Amino acid sequence: MFDWSQYFGWFYFAFMITAIPVAIMIILEKRSPYKTAAWILALILLPIFGVLFYLVFGQEYRKRKMFSVRGLKGLKEVRKISAQQLRQFKQIEQPKEVSEFQNIIRLMLNSSNALLTTGNTTQILVNGENTFKALFEAIGKAKHHIHLEYYILADDVIGTRLKELLLKKRAEGVEVRVIVDDVGSWELKKKFYRELRENSIEIYPFMEVRFPRLTSKVNYRNHRKIVVIDGKTGFIGGVNIADHYLNGIPKAGPWYDMHLKIEGDAVATLQIIFAADWFFVSQKNIVGRKYFPVFSEAPGIPIQICAGGPDYDWEGIAQAFFAAIVNARKRVYLVTPYLMPPAEMLMALKTAALSQVDVRIIIPEKSDARLSKWCTFSYVEELLEAGVRIFLFKAGFIHSKYMLVDDSFSTIGTSNFDFRSFETNFEANAFLYSREFSAELETHFLNDLEKSEEVSLLQWQERPVLDKFRESLAHVAAPMF
Repeated sequence: MFDWSQYFGWFYFAFMITAIPVAIMIILEKRSPYKTAAWILALILLPIFGVLFYLVFGQEYRKRKMFSVRGLKGLKEVRKISAQQLRQFKQIEQPKEVSEFQNIIRLMLNSSNALLTTGNTTQILVNGENTFKALFEAIGKAKHHIHLEYYILADDVIGTRLKELLLKKRAEGVEVRVIVDDVGSWELKKKFYRELRENSIEIYPFMEVRFPRLTSKVNYRNHRKIVVIDGKTGFIGGVNIADHYLNGIPKAGPWYDMHLKIEGDAVATLQIIFAADWFFVSQKNIVGRKYFPVFSEAPGIPIQICAGGPDYDWEGIAQAFFAAIVNARKRVYLVTPYLMPPAEMLMALKTAALSQVDVRIIIPEKSDARLSKWCTFSYVEELLEAGVRIFLFKAGFIHSKYMLVDDSFSTIGTSNFDFRSFETNFEANAFLYSREFSAELETHFLNDLEKSEEVSLLQWQERPVLDKFRESLAHVAAPMF
């Protein structure tokens, strides 16, 4: 007969030497109670596999200062300008659109050195077709340098078009630097890298993941989508380089997304983020006026480009979202493909709605990730109970990431409204302070709303029990990611 006492003896031994030490480490990291409880539960139920899962996905690197850019030239200058701008808010009267949100502007200056720039013009680009057309046109006009940073760069039709254009521009003498996330672009073949490098194009994968070395960093991904051309034209948003941004995906349909083209002073702040990431992957500095033109301080849309991730001491993007929502007086319009908010962000949305702020959120009915969809749906009932209006996008998969607050605050970028984007991934968002821009973005929101169906609380509560059960399981697991 099988000796169950021996089995439980080995189980107890494994628990003592693996789960308990790791549980103590997790407690000492002082994470949110939700994350701590979720990880300890995983360790108790799966003492050996839970430890392995934690080592791969769960370690906290922000506090360990692993992503250092201490050798980055220009960092002191950025901090100096940031300090000057903080002093100016106390001394100089600001335009109404800026002064109305100066608490958020000061917040991002303090947390992320996100400089405020004014000499900017913008163009909202809806979906892959418009984004790729504008991007390739701008790259084609490059004279000095092209800097690209993407989570996904695919070796498909659109990826090949980009590669051929970059090779052409490099042959013309234009400098080309490329950063791709190693996990997001995992399918990118060595031949692709080799062809670019053989033609003097510098390309580096971000945070290579090779077993067993560096597997502990697999969870920290560079989700930024940044393009800087000649230090004067920049792009940021949700669109990566892959065919499905044009052709859609099976079972979900067409792919809806949003990107932003910027010309003006804010491009230099996009360049700062790229330069920091470039230094991290290559240990090479990018300096000089060709890359960082002097701020014109001309009239235009006030913009802050804020980066978030383990390379910053504070969760700058999350803090800006939180501050904007809790200070909203009229409305909060949010579009996100993944609605998995940390507890404080969930409280902010509910508090705004209960204060009779018009809070509307568009999420996809169909998703590219089943677990993310279930987890997203697990938050819907709680938000509906607080008076938040939820809309399911029906025309395909909406991957856009933008938010409007009141009449003159808006943000477009790479950050989803979820745990990973706020706490784990490397992200970047543009924050804009303009009544005209917000009105334009509202038009796009209303167009997305027409393609969506509002969900009622009663309708949501009457869904099948199986749906609610799997969503609840996904909800419990979400804090571990």
